[in-house]
Amino acid sequence: MVLAEGRERSLRFIEYKSVLKPISRTLRVEMTEYERLLWSRLRRKQLNGVQFYRQKPIGSYIVDFYAPAVRLVVEVDGTQHQGQIHAQNDAHRDESLKSQGLRVLRFTNQQVRQELDSVVGVVVEALKSP
Repeated sequence: MVLAEGRERSLRFIEYKSVLKPISRTLRVEMTEYERLLWSRLRRKQLNGVQFYRQKPIGSYIVDFYAPAVRLVVEVDGTQHQGQIHAQNDAHRDESLKSQGLRVLRFTNQQVRQELDSVVGVVVEALKSP
């Protein structure tokens, strides 16, 4: 693992597997429709001036969105996350991220598509209470 470097102090202490870096770059280019939709509301410090990064390597994972200043991960789950095996994998992933002191919010594609303002509202509330 390499020590992730960044502009904010909290980013410097998040380790990740270096093999994930090129994969995360590809994922940034190939974001899903729903990830792009949520990203349009998270980017450029639109929410309480908090910087989010997309497709960020953390540990053994690449998370959809990460706000290092408040140690918040936001995931957008497609239909592939609906099965029991994927739900178990997501739960294990969430526990791993939480063990690093991160908070995790998960939303479905449907929530992002149909309730974007509510999804953003939940994220804003999470930003207020680190």
